[in-house]
Amino acid sequence: MAEKERKTIVLDPVTRIEGHAKITLYLDEQGRVDDARFHVTQFRGFEKFCEGRPFSEMPSLMARICGICPVSHLIASAKACDALLAVRIPKTAEKLRRIFGLAQVLQSHALSFFHLASPDFILGMDGDPAKRNLFGVLQESPNIARDGIRLRQFGQQIIERLGGKRIHPAWVVPGGVSEPLSVKNRDAMLVNLPEMLTIAQLTLEWFKRLTEKFREEITSFGNFPTLFLGIVKDDGGLTFYDGKIRIVNAKGDVVASGLDPANYAEYLGEKVEPWSYLKSTYYKPQGYPSGIYRVGPLARLNIADRFGTVRADQELAEFHEIQRTAVLSSFHYHHARLIEILYCIERMQQLLDDPEILSPHVRAIARANAMEGVGVAEAPRGTLIHHYKIDDAGLIRWVNLIIATGHNALAMNRSILQVARHFVRADRLEEGMLNRVEAVIRAYDPCLSCSTHASGRMALAIELVARDGTVLDEIRS
Repeated sequence: MAEKERKTIVLDPVTRIEGHAKITLYLDEQGRVDDARFHVTQFRGFEKFCEGRPFSEMPSLMARICGICPVSHLIASAKACDALLAVRIPKTAEKLRRIFGLAQVLQSHALSFFHLASPDFILGMDGDPAKRNLFGVLQESPNIARDGIRLRQFGQQIIERLGGKRIHPAWVVPGGVSEPLSVKNRDAMLVNLPEMLTIAQLTLEWFKRLTEKFREEITSFGNFPTLFLGIVKDDGGLTFYDGKIRIVNAKGDVVASGLDPANYAEYLGEKVEPWSYLKSTYYKPQGYPSGIYRVGPLARLNIADRFGTVRADQELAEFHEIQRTAVLSSFHYHHARLIEILYCIERMQQLLDDPEILSPHVRAIARANAMEGVGVAEAPRGTLIHHYKIDDAGLIRWVNLIIATGHNALAMNRSILQVARHFVRADRLEEGMLNRVEAVIRAYDPCLSCSTHASGRMALAIELVARDGTVLDEIRS
């Protein structure tokens, strides 16, 4: 059957995600789901319009890619600029960057879990879509809703205390950070950590009990073998700030370890599909699309040997008991997110208790000493890569960004196909069926403003529509 003749079900837009996307389900002659595609329909183009700018501007420019995870881009960009300067930043600056990044992960995970995903858990996958939102959660489970708001508020407050503002801060700069931490701001952050720890622990216990109700979703939500990728410390411990790339397979066996993130192009490939502005990345030794892998909370828990904090390590050990191999179901991204929230709180406590955190020496000053730099960090949604090339005047000549959502592109497409084949019946469509197709995308928590940088051509359709809905004219390319 030619694609243009195939019957389709279109979900447009995909709801409760960051950015704009739609899903197309293709049906066979018997009305069964035959194929599925996740279309990212927005285009940003940051890689191109940064060309010609001084490299020193890049961190603050990159922070403006997204209002949800600006700190992650700020850090990865600054690390790429550190490589251009060829400097080692002060230890205190590195620790402050780590706290900044942890606060970003905490607030972003809280947004994803409580604001975007929890309506499905609390009000049900088949619940009334008019109520299946944060306001519905507030009415049904006010304590859960308030806890989510409080966690995100706390993360945002730390970002503001360090960076000067909650959205698009420019505090992280090439060579370190622009200002040291004051005693007042350190103490203000420390005082709220016990409350946040309690919220994180109670939410984890609640969610683990709740998952018994979602066995069918766990079985079908992106539950298939893939590779998992992320950065780890030299001892195999989890890190969000700095480390080497580790890749494990579905059995939990290490496929590659100690890979230099700066050499990512040797083992990661990028492909542009005609139906999306989102680049799809893959593990080169296994080719495309066989080199499918996942990044983000689920991947980090699958590749890391330990967290390095007491409570998070206990939760990690329990998480690994879910499956004797790597934990495969993408439904467990939610569980992993909550464990990472717990870790962020514990790790911030460790860093803020360090007397060195108040050192005024927080920036190394230098001119450009290299023509190319790569910065890699773990954003809330997964491994984030910034790669810059400059000229002799220090102006940006080439930029490549690989965003977590791009790493997960192949897995998201395969996940919606698995969910649709399991739940969708074209002869008796029900809202809950289609919500589950969207819900598996929410498990990955895609950030589409960050990730839509593909080159190439995507079909463009412009329609002139009359007030009564009649299509008067259209142009298609």
